[in-house]
Amino acid sequence: MGMDIDTEIWGRIAEFVREVRGFAPEVRWVAAESWHVTLKFIGEKSDAGVAEIEKALGSIAAEPFEISFRGHGFFPTVKAARVFWVGIEGDVGLGSLARAVDEKLSGIGIAKEEREFSPHLTLARGGARIGSGSGAPSRRSGDRVNQKFAKLQEKLEGRAPLEFGGMAGREFFLYRSELSVKGSKYTKMARFGLG
Repeated sequence: MGMDIDTEIWGRIAEFVREVRGFAPEVRWVAAESWHVTLKFIGEKSDAGVAEIEKALGSIAAEPFEISFRGHGFFPTVKAARVFWVGIEGDVGLGSLARAVDEKLSGIGIAKEEREFSPHLTLARGGARIGSGSGAPSRRSGDRVNQKFAKLQEKLEGRAPLEFGGMAGREFFLYRSELSVKGSKYTKMARFGLG
C-alpha cells in the first residue's frame, strides 16, 4: 500500500530517469507507471484477507502532511548497490502513518516491519531479486561490488542533490500488485483519505 505521486513531481523524476538511464543499461528500471510512496508491502492475500485489510486500514485516523522528493542514493551501500532511489522526506505525519498502518495490520496477523521505515522511491534494481518489502534492502553477507551501477554512480558523483518538489499527502491506497516479465503492475483496490 502506498501513496500516489503528484503529476508535476512524477514528471520531474521521469525526466531525471531519462537523463541517467543509459548509464546503467543492465539494471531493471522500475516502470514509471508503478512509482508510488510505499507505506507497507503485504504480500499475497485471499479476497477475505483483502476485505479484512481494508476494514483495518479504514479505521486509521491521520492528518494530511507534507512530503518532499529530493536527492538520490543507493541501497544497501554505494559499492554493493542493489537499489537506486530518490529520497522522500516527510514531516512527522509520514512516519506516523506508516507506523499506524503497521500497527493496525499487525492486529489482524500481518507481521510488523522488521526494519525502520525508510521512505524512498525505487527507480532501479541491480541485484538478484530476493524477497520484497517496503524498507531499504539490508546488507547481506554475500554483498560485493556491483558494477551494474558503476557508470551511473560516476556520472552522479559530486552532483548537487536534485529537488523534485513537494506535495501534500492527503490519501493512501491499497494496491494489488501483479508481477509480469515487464515488472509489477499496480491496481488501486481501495482509497483511504486523511484528515
